[in-house]
Amino acid sequence: MANLMQQHQVKETSSNHETHKSSGWRKFLPYIGPGFLVSLAYLDPGNMETDLQAGANHKYELLWLVLIGLIFALIIQSLAANLGVTTGKHLSEVCKIEYPLFVKYCLWLLAEVAVIAADIPEVIGTAFALNILFHIPLWAGVLLTGCSTLLLLSLQRFGVRKLELLITILVFVMAACFFAEMSYVNPPASGVLKGMFVPKLSGSGAVGDAIALLGALIMPHNLFLHSALVLSRKVPSSVRGINDACRYFLYESGFALFVAFLINVAMISVSGTVCSASDLSGENADRCNNLTLNSASFLLKNVLGRSSSTIYAIALLASGQSSTITGTYAGQYIMQGFLNIRMKRWKRNLMTRCIAIAPSLVVSIVGGSSGSSQLIIIASMILSFELPFALIPLLKFSSSSTKMGPHKNSMIIITISWILGAGIIGINVYYLSTAFVKWLIHSSLPKVANVFIGIIVFPLMVIYIVSVIYLTFRKDTVVTFIETKNDTVMQSNVEKGIIDNGQLELNHVPYRQDLADIPLPE
Repeated sequence: MANLMQQHQVKETSSNHETHKSSGWRKFLPYIGPGFLVSLAYLDPGNMETDLQAGANHKYELLWLVLIGLIFALIIQSLAANLGVTTGKHLSEVCKIEYPLFVKYCLWLLAEVAVIAADIPEVIGTAFALNILFHIPLWAGVLLTGCSTLLLLSLQRFGVRKLELLITILVFVMAACFFAEMSYVNPPASGVLKGMFVPKLSGSGAVGDAIALLGALIMPHNLFLHSALVLSRKVPSSVRGINDACRYFLYESGFALFVAFLINVAMISVSGTVCSASDLSGENADRCNNLTLNSASFLLKNVLGRSSSTIYAIALLASGQSSTITGTYAGQYIMQGFLNIRMKRWKRNLMTRCIAIAPSLVVSIVGGSSGSSQLIIIASMILSFELPFALIPLLKFSSSSTKMGPHKNSMIIITISWILGAGIIGINVYYLSTAFVKWLIHSSLPKVANVFIGIIVFPLMVIYIVSVIYLTFRKDTVVTFIETKNDTVMQSNVEKGIIDNGQLELNHVPYRQDLADIPLPE
């Protein structure tokens, strides 16, 4: 009889454990979505362009920047998610209520510029893909990107999640191509590991390529996007519920960004290995010296043969169009948060795309594919310079007890995030000043023109530095964290030695009604 009772207790314990385990997975599954949608921005044509050029120009030397960049991206993306979960507001809304009117409008304009700069590589990447597939002139492909955007939006009627799944599959087709090519060319593991863990910047243009690489990896508009996407989830209004949600979003973002990291490493390794091969033909050597998205399909010929250009173009098209979704959502949240203005998705997307088409069209007509590729690098550098105006508010808000209450960053996270952030900002300022001074000294323009340009640009550089200092040291004044009833009850019971897990999940933060018209993952 005693043995039967013991067996029954063992079975009951095992059953309870399995139920707890499955319930843990059931709790985690609803939080999947935002991190994967955000990670698509780390696989856009801008990343492809900078990765391939970094590999062709510097072999594996800049892989350490990819590693640091995506580790930093994981930290700041998780901080953005934590801010949304804890405050019930996304980053642009918190900026609106915290900063004075003039500062608010400046931050809004800078955020819009970041969205447009992120859209330029998508426009050019789509145009390159159309050129490879249908031999459409580059300038005509740039114009057609507006139509492709409208087509994409019309396909959303069949369900955003199905469309996202299709595009994600196509993007991972690209990833599979580069992984297969990587296994074929077999880059030396010692070289890849050394490039990944030994910081080094040498050779002509290494600093510029490094800035572009960081700008393509860490995008300001992604911070606004992630802090808003998490608002589509029901989060228990309690300390434990919010902590669980933050942890689940961290796990999801970590996995998604790890996949993005592997793909970026594969692209750089393939480009670096193929372009440094001893038996490289003269034609391919010329391509490596001026590598563009339009000419990069030769990197996959070892695996895909004649079909390499077609499959590469399809993957490039999917990459550009998938990034359009994240850019559109980010633009919606930025406009809604700063100005409390909402536009229909097709209007918002078409407006951003038309602004991005203008410089892309001019450069594609004047400079061709080479000029368009340089424009992608410039757009990535613009994103890198824009980063402080989204990053600094996020770091300050997520470390503030008035904004986050007990969920504010730990001292370790504060130290690491600020060190990395200060490093990136410092590199940007240094490169901006030295590159401009060098250009001014060696410029062939008349001295009067140089003086006139200096009078305009140097004050702008001073304003940039002063603005960064202002955002860094300005004291937060607005309180956004509101202590819930459950928090008070829980604290009282903990002090009395009573812990009731059920009371921690009595109610949930309601859905954001003002974002109801934006199709979010369920």
